[in-house]
Amino acid sequence: MNLDPVLSALAAALAGEGPAVEFGPGGPALAGHSNGSALPEGTAVVVRTSGSTGEPKATALTVEALAASSAATAMRLRGEGQWLLALPLAYVAGAQVLVRSLFAGTRPWAMDLSGGFRPEAFADAAEALTDPIRFTSLVPTQLRRLLDDGSPRVLAALTRFDAVLLGGAAMSQDLLDRAREAGVRVVTTYGSAETCGGCVYDGVPLDGVDVELVDGRVWLGGDVVAAGYVGDPERTEAHFRTDADGRRWYLSSDVGEFAPDGRLRILGRADDVVITGGVKASAARVAAAVESLPGVREAFVAGVDDPEWGQALAAAVVLAAPEGSAGEQTVPEDIRAAAAERLGRLAPKSWLALESLPLLPNGKPDRRALTDLLAARHRRP
Repeated sequence: MNLDPVLSALAAALAGEGPAVEFGPGGPALAGHSNGSALPEGTAVVVRTSGSTGEPKATALTVEALAASSAATAMRLRGEGQWLLALPLAYVAGAQVLVRSLFAGTRPWAMDLSGGFRPEAFADAAEALTDPIRFTSLVPTQLRRLLDDGSPRVLAALTRFDAVLLGGAAMSQDLLDRAREAGVRVVTTYGSAETCGGCVYDGVPLDGVDVELVDGRVWLGGDVVAAGYVGDPERTEAHFRTDADGRRWYLSSDVGEFAPDGRLRILGRADDVVITGGVKASAARVAAAVESLPGVREAFVAGVDDPEWGQALAAAVVLAAPEGSAGEQTVPEDIRAAAAERLGRLAPKSWLALESLPLLPNGKPDRRALTDLLAARHRRP
C-alpha cells in the first residue's frame, strides 16, 4: 500500500490546513462533510464503521483528541518509534498507526494485506522496519495466527516489537499467556473509535483518561473523547456528555468491574448478558472459557431463543484440528465434555464448528451473522 497520499492528507487535516480524512470500509477519503452533515469544529478524522452489530456510525475525532491520545500513548509506551500497519485503515487502531506516526515524525510501514492477514507477510513487513523502537497494533485473531504459525522467522519478527498493542475484541488468558511465554511484549488495550482507540492499557487508564462505572456500564472521560457522531444527534446525546467542569465523557456499551488491584476488567457488552434458566451469564466470558479449551482455536458465544431455558447459550468454534470434511465439521465430544466440566450449567447447549469466524471490515466478529447462524443451528433437531 502506498501510504504517501493518505499521510499527506492526514497531515494537512491535523495541521488544520485541509479537510478531515474519513476512514471506512471504502478506504480513506477526504471528508468535508458526511452524509450531507457538517462535521464538528476541529474534526481531523472521521472513522466510519458498521459497529459490532452492523449498525453504521461515523465518529468525529478532533485534532485535540488525537493529539491527547498520541501523547498519552507515547508516555505509556515510554517513547515514540516506528509503527507497522497490520490492520485495515477502516479500523480505528489502523488509522491511529498513521496519526501516531505523524505526531512522532516517524515513517510507518504497511504490511501487504491484499491476500488477507498472512504470517509470512507480517514477517516481511516487520523485517523492513529500520527504527530501533518498534510498535504495532493487532487484534486477537491476528496474534493467534502468528503464534500458531510457529516458524522461527515469524516469532522472531513478533518479538522484535517493543510493544504489541492488542485490542478490538475479547481475548482469552490462554492467548495472552502463550504470547508472553514466547517473549512477545503484549499490551492489552481497551477503548473504541469514540475514544480515539485504546485509552486503557493493561487495565490502567492512560494519563488524562478517567474511568467510572455507572450501574456497571463503563464511562470513559478525558481529552481523548470524540466530538460525537456525524449526522446523528440522537445517538450523540445518548452516548456523550460534558460535565460541569467541561470534561467530555463517553458512555460505552460495555460492562466492567474494577479488580482488587484497581485495574479495569471488561465483563462484556451490556447486550452480551444472557439470562438462561434464571441465571445471568456473560457470553464473552463463556466464549473466553471455551476458547481456552484444548482443541479450540477461536470461539464466539451468544444467547439464542429456547422454549425451555428462555435463552440458551450456543457456541461457534474454529477447531485446531477439524473433524470431518470441509463444511461438515463436527465438535468433538471431548471438547463438549471439557466445557461442561469447566462451565457447569453455563456450558453451551448447542455447538457449531466453522472453518473461520465471519468478521466485519474492522476485524471484529460479525455478531449479527454469527448469532443468526447459532440460532439456526439451535433450532435444528
